[in-house]
Order: sequence, then structure tokens, then C-alpha cells
Amino acid sequence: MPDRLILSNARLIDPEAGEIRPGGVILEDGLIAGFTDAAPEGAIDCRGKCLAPGIVDIGVKIGEPGERHKESYRTAGQAAAAGGVTTVVTRPDTTPVTDTPELLEFASRRAAEVAPVRVLPMAALTKGRDGREMTEIGFLRDAGAVAFTDADRPVRDPKVLLRAMQYARGLDALIIAHAQEPGLSHGACMTSGPFAAKQGLPSVSPMAERMQLERDLALVEMTGVRYHADQVTCAPGIAAIRRAKAQGLDVTAGTSVHHLTLNEFDVGDYRTFFKVKPPLRSESDRMETVQALADGVIDIVSSMHTPQDEESKRLPFEAAASGAVGLETLLPACLQLVHAGHIDLPHLFRALALNPARRLGLPVGRLAVGAPADLVLFDPDTPFILDRGTLRSKSKNTPYDGRRMQGRVLLTLAGGRVVFDRSAA
Repeated sequence: MPDRLILSNARLIDPEAGEIRPGGVILEDGLIAGFTDAAPEGAIDCRGKCLAPGIVDIGVKIGEPGERHKESYRTAGQAAAAGGVTTVVTRPDTTPVTDTPELLEFASRRAAEVAPVRVLPMAALTKGRDGREMTEIGFLRDAGAVAFTDADRPVRDPKVLLRAMQYARGLDALIIAHAQEPGLSHGACMTSGPFAAKQGLPSVSPMAERMQLERDLALVEMTGVRYHADQVTCAPGIAAIRRAKAQGLDVTAGTSVHHLTLNEFDVGDYRTFFKVKPPLRSESDRMETVQALADGVIDIVSSMHTPQDEESKRLPFEAAASGAVGLETLLPACLQLVHAGHIDLPHLFRALALNPARRLGLPVGRLAVGAPADLVLFDPDTPFILDRGTLRSKSKNTPYDGRRMQGRVLLTLAGGRVVFDRSAA
């Protein structure tokens, strides 16, 4: 690619300014060098489509090294580029667990070799994600860890979590937690209620989310640590986050696109592609979560990309593995909220790009002079039927298979380089 590139005739989605405006972007040496209304010869004509900061997706699971058959850095990077995701933030729940500087450096090196987009690793908060002894947070941070989390395993022992928070506070490190009380949640695969009872499946109350959050937030109040709840999915959890923010705690909240766009009834006839963690909620909780996103109580939306092979999904619902892929479906699924009038495009890209970048201290996620030229060009109105067989991920476990969706990524640039072009795909 040339060192200088101009994208003209676009609708610029600016999440910082909260506006949509016509114009073009000048890119030089991998950065945004300026803006223009002109369309010089050689410019890429965006034909009035939407140009926004590239998505920053926190909480992506990659199979390497031990589960490469489910997802590799190469295939995850290709899926991310096709989905407009220019920064992938990976989870440490790998085999083996990413809990040492050596494993972290392997992940960073491997990703840099084969992934077309930026890949940033998180490290485990406790050794082996066992919740008994904290990892070497300082060494891991020096090795490139952008945050610390035990992924979908909450730390059971509050003393262990307290020590980790105190240490992280001294380093200004970010702790990301999964807010599900582990005792109540163990073995559950649906949210409790009449539908779960009718299906005859083990279930858990949404209060399990609030209970874990309340404990964690009390420790945050004690330590002053930077804390992010990865998936807040129900009214009791949202209320806890709202109170913590009102107290002035350094707390942010995320949710998954699946909990914004699906509910418990989608499980239907025990369809295991809809088995995620935490389980899909009631429609009233889904709408509470959508409203919390619109109000700014929920800051970040992620795909929570969790590839699973066919064998682990083709089991009875209770025994099937949890999780769904989402790198390629994150944007079109989120656009459902825009088309339904719940949020506008600048607000959506605050949650997809600007807010996660700010929380991690990254310079991306903005349309500003000097910012990295990580951009996504998309048509929010193009309809299509999702065929999971066309997904670039190795695993195809998407709950949106066969669903009519609206919104297509046309072009993705990472560091000023075109890493996906639908016209050439």
C-alpha cells in the first residue's frame, strides 16, 4: 500500500464528537493525517457509505497453542478483518493458560507473524486460573499484558482477589472479571424462570450476577483498583454497576452482542449454538441491557468470541460446550439496535471502539489527526442471510446461522493497510 492514501465521499462516524458528517480521510504512514472534502485522483471513493474507527474487541478466545483446531491466530485475524475488528484483545483461557511471560510472548509473537490486525493479549489473574495464587502481574505487564482476568472463572476466595487488586492498584493495571457467583452458577445452562422449568434444564437466577458484582465492587471500593465487568446482562447487575459509578469508583461494564440481540426463547428446541455463558436472559432483561447501553451505564460491547468444534456442540444441551463465535457477526448484529432505533451509529461506535480503547489506554478508536489509521468502511443497510459455512473462523458455532441480517463490512484498514476488501474477497 502507498504511504499516503485518501478515502473520499464517506459518512464519517465520529464517536468522540458524537456526530455523523460527510467528508474524507487522509492517511499517511499508518496514521490519520487530516480530513478533506475533496476527491482527488487515486482516492478510494466510499460512495457515501459509513467510515468509522476500527472495532476494539475485548475478550476474544484463540485456540493456539493447545486448541488450534478450534481457532488459530491466522483464522481469527482473518475473521476480525472481515468483521471490521482492527484490535483483538485475547483471553488467557488457553491450553496451557497464559499465566507466564513466556506464554504471553509466544502469543504476541505468533499473532504478529500471521494476524492481519492488531492482537493484544490479556494475562491470567491467578496461576492456572485456579483462584489460589495471583500471577506475576508486574512481569506480565512488562511482557505486554493489557489487562488481567481469569476469563469465565470468578476468583472464589475474596482474600486472593483482594491481594491481586491491591497489587494491580499499585501498578495501575486493569482487572477484568466475570460476574457470576460460581456456586450458584455451577452446572446451570439457562436463566431460571418458567421457560427453563418447561425445558427441564438446570438454571441460575440473574441474582447470581448481582451477588458476584456486589462482592467484587466492595473490594474495588477498598482498593481503588481499575475494574471492568466483562458481561453485565440483567437488571440486578445493571443496578449494581449504576450504584458503583454513582459512588465514583473506577468501574466500567461490558456486555456481549448476544445478550443484546437474543433472549432465552431463542434456545427453542435445545439449540446448542445458543448456549453461552452467562446464559441468555429474559426479554425484559435484554431490554434493560439495551437501555443501559443507551444510557451509558454499559460502556463496551464485545463479541465474546468463543470458538467450539462441532463435536462439543453436537451434544445434549446440558452437556454441550458454551460459547459462540462473533468476530464477523459483531457489527451486523449490533446494527440491529441502530435499525430498531435504540442507539445511533456514533453511540454504537463509542461502545465498539472508543470506550474499549480508552479503558485499555490505546490510541485507537478515534477519528482524529494523529490517531492510528484503523478504520472500517461499511454499508449499514445491505441485507443478507448469514451462512455459517462462509465464516472465516475455523469453528462455525454462531447463533445467527440462517438469520436475515443488515449491514456489511466493505473495507477494513489496520495501520493504514487494507486488510479486508469485500470487492476482492
